[in-house]
Amino acid sequence: MEPMGFIDEVHGPVVDIACNRLPPLHRALYATFDHERFTFEVHQHLDERRARAITLHRTTGLKRGQPVYDTGDALSVPVSPSCLGRLVDLFGNPLDGGQALEASEFRRILSPPPPLAQTSATGGILETGIKVIDLLCPFVRGGKTGLFGGAGVGKTVLIMEFMHAIVHLHRGVSVFAGVGERIREGHELWHEMQATGVMPRTLMVFGQMDESPGVRFRIGLSALTYAEYLRDSLGTEVLFLMDNVFRFVQAGSEISGLLGRMPATVGYQPTLMSEVAELEERIISTKGGSITAVEAVYVPADDMSDPAVSAILSHIDTTVILSRDQAAKGIYPAVDPLLSMSRVLDKSMVGALHYEIASKVREHLARHRELEDIIAMLGIESLSESDRKIVLRARRLQRYLTQPFHIVTEHTGIKGESVPIRKTLQDCEEILSGAHDKTPEDAFYMRGAL
Repeated sequence: MEPMGFIDEVHGPVVDIACNRLPPLHRALYATFDHERFTFEVHQHLDERRARAITLHRTTGLKRGQPVYDTGDALSVPVSPSCLGRLVDLFGNPLDGGQALEASEFRRILSPPPPLAQTSATGGILETGIKVIDLLCPFVRGGKTGLFGGAGVGKTVLIMEFMHAIVHLHRGVSVFAGVGERIREGHELWHEMQATGVMPRTLMVFGQMDESPGVRFRIGLSALTYAEYLRDSLGTEVLFLMDNVFRFVQAGSEISGLLGRMPATVGYQPTLMSEVAELEERIISTKGGSITAVEAVYVPADDMSDPAVSAILSHIDTTVILSRDQAAKGIYPAVDPLLSMSRVLDKSMVGALHYEIASKVREHLARHRELEDIIAMLGIESLSESDRKIVLRARRLQRYLTQPFHIVTEHTGIKGESVPIRKTLQDCEEILSGAHDKTPEDAFYMRGAL
C-alpha cells in the first residue's frame, strides 16, 4: 500500500505530516512501528502540503520520515448486539481480556445527530428509586441530568446507583463513558458492576487518565456512538453515563493549546461552547428509543460560575448539586435540596400533589437553614413554637432523604433500598403533617420507606 505522506515533526501528542495529498479534516491516519499501529486524527491543514494531527496513542517509537497511511475514513468503531457486558477502549478493542467484538457494522464516531423530523420530545419522569432525586429534582426521560460537585462528594457512587436502577427498575441498558478515569477507579467500577449483576446489561468505554488528550477528547463520542446504536437496534431505554465531562473539556483545552490556538476566557479553548454542544446535541431521543444522559461534572474550586461549568449547564434539564456541607453532616447522597432543580418539577408535568409536597419540603428545609445560626448560638428553645415545629420536622426530612445504596452494600454492610415515588410522597406528607413528631430523629436516617 502506497503511503499518503511521511512524519515531518513530532512534538508531544502532535504530529506534523508532509503529505503527497492533503487528507480531509478528521480523517483517521496511521503509522506502524514494531508491529504496533499508531492512529492519528487530522485537526489542521498547515499549508498545501502539510497536515497537523493529534495522536490517539502514546508517541514512543515515532520518528521523522516514518510513512503514514490513510484509513480512507474518519475514526469508526465496531458495533454489534454482543457489545453488552463488555469493557472496551476508544477503538472498540476489548480491555476485559475477552475476544474482539464481532462487528455487524462500523459507525463513525463523528456522525451528525438524527434529523429534526425523526427526533421525539423528552417527557415524563424517569423514576430512579432514590428519594431525594425523585422528590426534588426528578430525571427527565430522554433528557440530560448533570451531577455537579467538587472532588470526593459522591458523584461516581451516585452514577453507579443510577446504572443499577435503570437495569433493575426499567430493564434498560447502560453505556458508561469513563473520560480520563483513574485506572484504579475503572477497575473498581468494573468489578462492582459484575458483583451487583448489572454488567450483562452494560457497556463500559474507557479512555484512561494516562492516555493521549486525543483519546480523552474522543472517548465520549465513541461511547455515544454505542448508545445511539443500542437505541436504534434495540429500541429500548438507554442510560448514557459520563464521568467526567470536565475532563473532556480539559482534553479539548490541551488539544487547543497544542494546535496553537489563542486561549479565551480563564484560559479555556475558544471553541469551548461548540465542542460541548457537539457532544450534548447528539444525546437525543428518536421515535425508536430514548437516550437519557447522566453526566458527572467536576466543579473546579466549587465555583459554579466557571466557564466550563456554565457551558455544560446550558444543555442540562435536571441539575443535581452535590454539596460538601451535606457530606460533612453525614447526609448521603449529599444532594443540596435547595440548589438542585429540574425543569419537570411543574404541576403540569408531575401533578399537583407531587409539586405541593416538594414545595413544602423545600420551604421547611430553607427555613431550617435560615435558623441554623440562631440555634447554634441560643439553642432551639429560643425559637417560637411554630419555628420549632418546622425545624424539628425539617431535621426529620433531612434524615429521611438519606438512603443506603445497593452499589455500596458490600462496603457499608447496610442493605440497599429503592423507594417508589408514591411511597416517598406519602412518607413526606406524613412527616409534614406531624404524624411522626414523636418518632426519634435517628429512626429516619439511612433507611428506605418508613
